[in-house]
Amino acid sequence: MSSDLVVLKPESFGPACALVRREPFPFLIASDTLAEGKRDALRQDFPKYGEAGFLPYSQKECGPAVVELINEVTSPEVADALGEQLTIERLSQYPTLVTICRFLDRRHGNIHTDGNAKIATALFYLNDIWGDTSGGCFRFLNSADDIEDVVVPEVKPLYGNFAIFKRTENSFHGHLRFEGERRVIQIAWLINEEEKLRKTRTGRISRFLKRVVGEAPRS
Repeated sequence: MSSDLVVLKPESFGPACALVRREPFPFLIASDTLAEGKRDALRQDFPKYGEAGFLPYSQKECGPAVVELINEVTSPEVADALGEQLTIERLSQYPTLVTICRFLDRRHGNIHTDGNAKIATALFYLNDIWGDTSGGCFRFLNSADDIEDVVVPEVKPLYGNFAIFKRTENSFHGHLRFEGERRVIQIAWLINEEEKLRKTRTGRISRFLKRVVGEAPRS
């Protein structure tokens, strides 16, 4: 792979750099996972969404740096290395669903585990700056009813910060309410292609309805 294309820093996912836990569910948190030299390209190539929330990935809406990041993290080598950290054998065997978020509103952040169609979920954060607030900062949680009962310190959505977890019945996560720009690329590995098609269809319908209703434009 040409060095001018590489976005990921795979060594940042290794046990020497990342925080890896198996309890209360398997997860990994890492920072400095993206090449600093790709910061400007990833900012420029991020899709210009006007809607809030996670929207289905469309390659034609993204520039080459974002497409390359997605290709790298979903490659068999990287996916299997991440899966091994989560006690998932050959994570690359599962189909992937990619969704991208540019803006959040105060509807988002509720504590949940992810649905049982998901095997694992990864999140790359891409904001250049973040205010002195916990709003919008990702949290792994010990329970479904206490957003303050964190397993480890929260993850700020800053460039290169990363989290991945194995979906379990107690893989609780969420964040405090936030409204504004919060750039995230989410990759989910699903149990089968049928679920990928279903979720993709649902995501497209949801986006269409948002456009029909007419969300307020964001700058």
